Amino acid sequence: MAFSVNTNPGALVALQYLTQTQSQLAQTQGQINSGLKVASARDDGSIYAIAQNQRGAVAGYSSVVDSLNRASSAVDVALSAGESISDLLIQLKTKALSAADASLDTASRQAMNQDFVALRDQISTIVNNAVFNGFNLVNGSTNQITALASADGTRRITTAAQNLKLSGSIVTLKSTATISTQAKASTLVATIQASLTNVNSALAKLSSGVKKFSIQATFSQKLSDTLTAGIGQLVDANMAQESAMLQSLQVKQQLGVQALAIANQAPQTILSLFR
Repeated sequence: MAFSVNTNPGALVALQYLTQTQSQLAQTQGQINSGLKVASARDDGSIYAIAQNQRGAVAGYSSVVDSLNRASSAVDVALSAGESISDLLIQLKTKALSAADASLDTASRQAMNQDFVALRDQISTIVNNAVFNGFNLVNGSTNQITALASADGTRRITTAAQNLKLSGSIVTLKSTATISTQAKASTLVATIQASLTNVNSALAKLSSGVKKFSIQATFSQKLSDTLTAGIGQLVDANMAQESAMLQSLQVKQQLGVQALAIANQAPQTILSLFR
């Protein structure tokens, strides 16, 4: 072994190992601090790229679920309006049947007619107020409502609107209908019954539509959760493993510092040669 005051191979080797330990220690501490074994592209470019793509899909499905929920809410409002209109038609039919009784006196029929008109006009009020997020699915202002069904926006789910306005194809009862006479009341019984049947059929169609939105929203949320779990498996750090590694590296660091200190003392032995 050569003795030199210019070069200390032992110290150089000790420094190399200590530097390596310091680098590993910094990496482990970073994983513990972030909870991620792949926090950036520098850690693992391929895994980071895969994880980022999947994060984009998860963000997309978040928008899909929001879109489906908004559409479901709009249809729910339409369903509530339809149910109220169905109830009103039942009351209108009762009034018309009562007014169709030939034995009813004029004053009683007029009183019933006032109630009938008030109930009839209430249908228009309900139809006009059945709005959610700018959509009214029962006043004829739109033909359908569409929601996102995929994270890339290429697939959509549609539910048809149902026009429940008076004098329409579903509610055939005229907006000017009255039961002021026995003849008018008798004629309206069948009209109101037909309208009631049509409204209940429209409610069934709206209900099918909202189920489509609900099923797709549930699926999209489950898919988003699955993708999130998959991302975690790719990039999340094993904290138990990292904790054990941290303790191991801390010990190696201390030993490396001691080894370097010992190696740095080696040239001191040269002094003994000159005593």
